[in-house]
Amino acid sequence: MGFNCGIVGLPNVGKSTLFNALTQTAAAQAANYPFCTIEPNVGRVAVPDARLDQLAAIAKSAKIIPTQLEFVDIAGLVRGASKGEGLGNQFLANIREVDAIVHVLRCFEDGDVTHVEGSVDPVRDAATIETELMLSDLDSLERRIVPLEKKAKGGDKDAKLQVDVMGPILAALREGRPARSVPVSDDEHLRLVRQLGLLTAKPVLYACNVDEESAANGNEFSKAVEEMAAAQGASSVVISAAIEAEVAQLASDEERGDFLETLGLAETGLTRVIRAGYQLLNLLTFFTIGPKEARAWTVQAGAKAPQAAGVIHTDFERGFIRAETISTADFIACNGEAGAREAGRMRLEGKEYVVQDGDIFHFLFNV
Repeated sequence: MGFNCGIVGLPNVGKSTLFNALTQTAAAQAANYPFCTIEPNVGRVAVPDARLDQLAAIAKSAKIIPTQLEFVDIAGLVRGASKGEGLGNQFLANIREVDAIVHVLRCFEDGDVTHVEGSVDPVRDAATIETELMLSDLDSLERRIVPLEKKAKGGDKDAKLQVDVMGPILAALREGRPARSVPVSDDEHLRLVRQLGLLTAKPVLYACNVDEESAANGNEFSKAVEEMAAAQGASSVVISAAIEAEVAQLASDEERGDFLETLGLAETGLTRVIRAGYQLLNLLTFFTIGPKEARAWTVQAGAKAPQAAGVIHTDFERGFIRAETISTADFIACNGEAGAREAGRMRLEGKEYVVQDGDIFHFLFNV
């Protein structure tokens, strides 16, 4: 699918436990010592969406296929990672490959679980990781900008354009601000920034790993992270990796629901993480609904109808004619496609139509 979130953090904060619960596997070794995860583990998880079940029930679909989001469990970073400490170069390269970062922060006290810094302070830990990522970006840009400046002075227009993009980012990094804090003026500017492959240009979600007693309402540590995230314009979610690991072992939805209810939780923390990760990547969902299957698909916000068609098959995009379109709300209100047609709720949309979250499409094409 091509959309993924890297799970990062200091050693022993619960990254691998969270990843194992996300994927309901033991693919990542969760052990109480630094660097137990050496190679990144990759897992795909279904994106929870109650609308899909509703649509499938109305259409009497034989199969339900949710859209998916990919998570990558990346080994723990330590102070000095930008200079290669703790296998830092390898881990930074793994982070470079993901689209967004889920930063797991330890927000619980436990004398049996060692902390690499010797004490629990999630805001400090977040700053440690962010500093290492900024130092890596700073080193990368400082090495690249010198030859580009020479070319720009010689009249190379492309080089001048790249220097113009790099300059403000370099200034921000030198001031201790991440690349994502620098405003992007237009799509071309955004494209050039993405080409730089900067670690601190990636959007960040802070996942506060709390003890079981704090899973419902958080604690003083998670509240400090929430304030920090708000000041950055970022998001945070509260989870208990220990609870999520227990929930992942339960066999049925009924058992999981009963267990969560005893803890005062309406849904799992993982559901919030997945949903927040989806939003973090600026994604939206459209559906194809029929008797054989009800299926959710993912596109970037702002995508047009032919691009959505291309997610299903490249031929659909290449030969796109138009899209028969019904909103999820209209499909449900009219009890299905036939009712929506009769009520005049089905629209014919062309190549310039911008996909809206919850659109139900039937693509017409010719190749």
